[in-house]
Amino acid sequence: MPRLRTVVAVAGAALLVRRAMRRRIEASPLWPMPALDPPTSGQPRSRALRLLVVSHRTVADGVVQLRLEGRELPRWEPGAHLDVVLPSGLVRQYSLCGDPADTSSYTIATRLVADGRGGSREVHEQVAEGMELEVRGPRNRFPLVDAGSYVFVAGGIGITPVLSMVRSLPESVPWRLLYCGRSRASMPFLGELAGDERVTVVAEDENGRPDLDALTVPEDAVVYCCGPEGLMAAVEERFPAVRLERFAPRTDTDGNHAFELELRRSERVLTVPAGSSVLAAVRAELPDTPYSCAQGFCGTCQQRVLEGEVEHRDELLTDTERADSMLICVSRARSGRLVLDL
Repeated sequence: MPRLRTVVAVAGAALLVRRAMRRRIEASPLWPMPALDPPTSGQPRSRALRLLVVSHRTVADGVVQLRLEGRELPRWEPGAHLDVVLPSGLVRQYSLCGDPADTSSYTIATRLVADGRGGSREVHEQVAEGMELEVRGPRNRFPLVDAGSYVFVAGGIGITPVLSMVRSLPESVPWRLLYCGRSRASMPFLGELAGDERVTVVAEDENGRPDLDALTVPEDAVVYCCGPEGLMAAVEERFPAVRLERFAPRTDTDGNHAFELELRRSERVLTVPAGSSVLAAVRAELPDTPYSCAQGFCGTCQQRVLEGEVEHRDELLTDTERADSMLICVSRARSGRLVLDL
């Protein structure tokens, strides 16, 4: 009998171990079934995946590249980005710069912004190999359209979406890239691009600012630009039809005006000053109102609009969604009053 009890005990222990291993596998980033975000207006709508950080390395001064591994990951097209949920809960957007055909990993890169809002510093200093990160997407608001030829202008970390674009173009399609940066040491992926005769590199510490008037654009070309706001504003002035990818909302606030904001369910009427946001006004009254990026990218602060005309300034919502909702971190009222379902 003692021997039988021993066999039963060993078998029971083995069963518990197998169950524990099963739970660990299903909880791992390689488990193929992604979780879905809750269907609430205050959360991003795209699929959520938990991926493993398998590489965290410096690729230029102040720039780190992350490779995130999973299994059977959603495919993406050049220009797409991920919403990355950082360990603190902040949500930040990073362009994919790896191989779109690779369904086992995603590659992103980010520059450290010393006086930023903390997201880039968290990626540089707190994210590490072996850590799991939640990501949502991929999503693409900067797609590569069909054209006879292409002209790309990239500034600094703005090379990340452009890199996947130039890699994807067939040899028969002509393209040119103007790649700008403060110095060669600060320009990621320069080693891969600098030897290509189609690429013009302008390092400000060697050559000064780029001469956009010298940039020749064929009639059949589409112009793409990603980089600092100053560069994009200059390119947009020179080439009005340019396609832009912004990492932050426009900083021009000349069109802002104060307006009245009613929170219908809370029975409160507020004033949103010209120099403030709907989000700031709402959170002063309702501190638990969710938000994350505060730049119109992630969708966390999306709220239903009951009355009033919205001036949409986000980079996320579709035309259908804009018919009855807004991102309160960046969008405002066109006229004197808005009513939210809050």
